[in-house]
Amino acid sequence: MTDVSTPGASARLYSQTPFDERGNFHYEGDLYQAGDNLATLAARIETHLKAKYPDTRFAIRTEKFARGRKIIAEILDTPADLTARDAQNDFFVAVRDQMERFGFTRSNVYQDLHNCSFYCEARIGPAYWAALSARRGPKNPVDPKVSLAAFKKQVRAGDSLKLVDAPAGHRALGTTRAITQVRSGDLILEGRSYLSFPRASAFACDGRLVRISNGSEYDPDSHLLYEWLRQKAA
Repeated sequence: MTDVSTPGASARLYSQTPFDERGNFHYEGDLYQAGDNLATLAARIETHLKAKYPDTRFAIRTEKFARGRKIIAEILDTPADLTARDAQNDFFVAVRDQMERFGFTRSNVYQDLHNCSFYCEARIGPAYWAALSARRGPKNPVDPKVSLAAFKKQVRAGDSLKLVDAPAGHRALGTTRAITQVRSGDLILEGRSYLSFPRASAFACDGRLVRISNGSEYDPDSHLLYEWLRQKAA
């Protein structure tokens, strides 16, 4: 696509454009074309993002509401690791800067004025986390030597489970709890807590380590990793 400069367009990107001393903000992108309908605008932005970020996959979505229209660039996959919040924010700003080149914004922070050709948003889609997990490979792999059914038969009250890895912020990470009761659907642990048995496909045990997958669309590899401490025979 050929970039055609718009008369009066800013040489700066949207995020680089400051407010003046009276609180006015005026930005007009160099790719802005008056009169574009939402479908045309979304198609132009999609083509531009594909050219600007050839290694990144986007899904472009549009919304209409009472006060205007919106274009969303959902990130489906990119080589960048966007796990850290700062990395996410930096990438969002960069993508939005490219989208804003197709529009204009005039506002004043002191007068509560805001007028723009469209609103835009960059967000991470669930597909990105699945792709990132596939590239990394599973964390804490456990050889499934003991099936869930066999584990239920072998685990006993008096055994203990030590939580050796879990999603960040898990309050029980590093703690060891004794098993007080084994039931058909769960284990009762000391301290008034319990551990539900997962589906067989989400369970792996090598006789010492127990891995229970509890992933979501945002974190497909999320799991709990326990060390199974068996009670010594008397």
